[in-house]
Amino acid sequence: MHAILPRLIDSDFPPLVRARLETLQVNLGYRCNQSCLHCHVNAGPKRTEVMGAAVVAAVIDFLDAAALKTLDLTGGAPELNPHFRELVRAARGRGLDVIDRCNLTVLCESGQQDTARFLAGQSVRVVASMPCYLQDNVDAQRGAGVFGKSIAALHRLNALGYGKPGSGLELDLVYNPQGATLPPPQAALEADYRHHLADGYGVVFNRLLTLANMPINRFGSMLVSRGEFDGYMRLLKDAYREENLAAVMCRSLISVDWQGYVFDCDFNQMLGLPLLIDARPRLHISDLRGQDLYGCPVRVAEHCYGCTAGQGSGCGGALGV
Repeated sequence: MHAILPRLIDSDFPPLVRARLETLQVNLGYRCNQSCLHCHVNAGPKRTEVMGAAVVAAVIDFLDAAALKTLDLTGGAPELNPHFRELVRAARGRGLDVIDRCNLTVLCESGQQDTARFLAGQSVRVVASMPCYLQDNVDAQRGAGVFGKSIAALHRLNALGYGKPGSGLELDLVYNPQGATLPPPQAALEADYRHHLADGYGVVFNRLLTLANMPINRFGSMLVSRGEFDGYMRLLKDAYREENLAAVMCRSLISVDWQGYVFDCDFNQMLGLPLLIDARPRLHISDLRGQDLYGCPVRVAEHCYGCTAGQGSGCGGALGV
């Protein structure tokens, strides 16, 4: 694995400050049943980092203290954390919206047979990785057999009402490019997804979210190995749009790692760039109880161009759509 941070840390990206905190994004661990080529977390079956009970309790304590709208659960595969359901129930019991960033195939794993039903019962919004509607492309990016299992999982979610009008159960799909390119326009690609998945497999969903691949960890290392890193960074910087700055996710979100330490976003977490307040080297979620982050600076580096290039990119897909 190539060292990526030294290539990113010196940057001319414009300064950013925080707006009101609305979303707590919690990475429940880097263990995953897949090892995807584009994964900025470098997650996989051999990763052992998993958030424990004490940190989960600190997260719940923060939910009680902060006026949040959303708890956003990610990984790895967040469903593999033994405290996943406890955290979902705690957030829903406090009136928060909950997002599960699901890779779909985890719903087919042993011990996860009732996870989809649990998500439906808690009205959790499922944001599901589906990098293409073509089998060959998905299997090339995420592993042999992944497309078939993903379709099976989508059928299971649809049967529970996910993605269907009037059900109140939201199912969004996530597209990542196959390589060192920007995502195509989100609305047009969503129409293609609807047509192919409905006609070919009887699958329905609410929205398609398009995300740019971040030049960090596994994807960044691949770019370096292929001699494409500098070219990809030029692509991102040439496509920079100032108007996207107002909508980037780090202005209203903080990211918590499996140990409970806090970052401006999931990408900074993977680069080891913690959120900074009062010159302290790093902050734990338990240190933030009662803290007002409004107006605090966001740590930026070259990878931030990935969120502001073209139509923009964030956890909610293209910016301003």
